[in-house]
Amino acid sequence: MKYFYIAIGIVSLGMFSSVYISPEHFPYVGLLPFFIPVVWLLNLLLLCIGILSWRKSAFIPLAVLIIGYKFAAITFQLNPRKEDSDTSIRVLTYNAHLFDYKRRISGGSFDPNVFKWIQDHPAEIKVFQEFYNDKTSSSRNALKILGEDMALEQSYHVIDGDPDKRSYGLAIFSKYPIINEGKVFDNERSNGAIFADVLVNQDTIRVYNTHLESMKIQSELLEDIEGVRDNYRQTLGKLHRGSLTRSRQLKVLVEHIRFSPHPIILLGDLNEIPYSYTYFKLSESLLNAFEVAGRGFGFTYNRILFFLRIDHIFSSPELKATNFKTHREVDYSDHYPVSASFRLD
Repeated sequence: MKYFYIAIGIVSLGMFSSVYISPEHFPYVGLLPFFIPVVWLLNLLLLCIGILSWRKSAFIPLAVLIIGYKFAAITFQLNPRKEDSDTSIRVLTYNAHLFDYKRRISGGSFDPNVFKWIQDHPAEIKVFQEFYNDKTSSSRNALKILGEDMALEQSYHVIDGDPDKRSYGLAIFSKYPIINEGKVFDNERSNGAIFADVLVNQDTIRVYNTHLESMKIQSELLEDIEGVRDNYRQTLGKLHRGSLTRSRQLKVLVEHIRFSPHPIILLGDLNEIPYSYTYFKLSESLLNAFEVAGRGFGFTYNRILFFLRIDHIFSSPELKATNFKTHREVDYSDHYPVSASFRLD
C-alpha cells in the first residue's frame, strides 16, 4: 500500500508541475492539467483512508495536498462580499456569441434583452469578445446601442466583415476617456487581443480585451457516454492544438503587458481553465480577481461542460479586486458575463 501512495504522489507532483511547462516545449503537456482536480481529490481520499487506518503513509498525500494547495485556491473561494465605494472601478467582460446564441440553439429570433441587460449593468468599462455589429439594422447596431446611446467611448477592432455594414470582433466601451488604443494580435479569424488606455481621474489604466484561440470543441457531441467514446480522440487533438496556439499568443500578450506604462486590467475569454500554463504564466505578475474577491466555483461556461471557468479577469497588483461575480442568471450566450470591482491603491 505504501508504494501505491508513493506512486500516486509522484504522478500528482508531475501533474502539478505541468502548469509551468509551455506546450511549445513539450508535446501534449497542455492536456495534463485537466487531470489535476482528479489527482487532488484522489490524494484527499487517500489521506482520509490513511488517517482512518492509522497509516504512516498518510503523510504522503498530506504532503502532496500541501504542495498543491494553490490548486484548491484557484478552484473555490469564499471571499467576503463588499460594497462598492464611490471610487470603485467596475468592469465587465462578456463573450457575446455574436448576440445570436438563442437563435442558433433554439431556432428562435434575436433577443434584444441582451442589450438591455448590458445597458443596465453599472460597470464603467465593458469589454466583449465575439462582438457583432450590424449597421444596416437599428435593432442590431450594437456600437450605437451599447456605446453612443449610453454616452460611452468605444474601441472596436474588426476581425472579419465590413465595418460599414456587418462585422464582428473585439470591443471595449468606457465611461472614462479613452486616450490611446491599439491591437496586440489577431489571427484574422475570430480571436485576438486589443487594448485601450483609459483616464480614471488622474490615473491611466490600460484595459486589455483578450480572446485566445478557441477550443473548437462541439460540446453537444459530448453530452452522453456514446458521444464521448466516439469523439474523444478528436477532442483531445483539438485541446492539444488549441493549447499550443494559445501558448504562442500568450507569449505576444505577456511581452506587450511587460512594456505597459500603466497598471493593467486584463479581461476576456482565455479559453483556458485555471489549471493551465496560460493561467499560471499570467499569475506570475498579475492578480486574478476570482482568487482575490470571488465566491464559489465561478464557472463561466454555459453549455454541457458547465464546470469550466475560462473567462478571467486579471489585474496589476496596484489594482486590487474588491468584488467578483459570474452572472449565471444571464443566459444570452454560451458564456456567462463576468464582472469585478477594483480599488486603486
